[in-house]
Amino acid sequence: AEREFLKEAVVSTQSTGITINSFRTDLLKDDIENLYPRCGMLYPEGLKFLKNAEDREEVRRICERYGMYKDLHSGVGDGPNDKTLEDRFFQEEVKMLALGFMNSFHLGVFFAFVKLKEQENRNIVWIAECIAQKNKSKIDNYIPIF
Repeated sequence: AEREFLKEAVVSTQSTGITINSFRTDLLKDDIENLYPRCGMLYPEGLKFLKNAEDREEVRRICERYGMYKDLHSGVGDGPNDKTLEDRFFQEEVKMLALGFMNSFHLGVFFAFVKLKEQENRNIVWIAECIAQKNKSKIDNYIPIF
């Protein structure tokens, strides 16, 4: 059950990312729909709404209809110290994956381990990029794992 919840949450987050990344592209609505996975918390009706979304505000309104996404858009901004929506998704994903370790004897632990290692790699790349670009003021904007 936990493994399914983790998988559905990650897939739904990816669907939202596909929608946002499709803005200002030449993709047709049907092409966007073909990119969506056929599972997740937003499947099927949420994906139909997302397919037709025209901006981030509309994506936010659609996602607020679904429990775990209700508060996800709070604190998102375009300022230099604000979190992006992608950052908030990663933060929420890390929380859920950490919960995967609370119970044993299920395969969700392995999934959570791999996904948390991916986040650890993203954090290392973020820190390295901040150092390389001499932008040490943003070095603490990584997503802590535990």
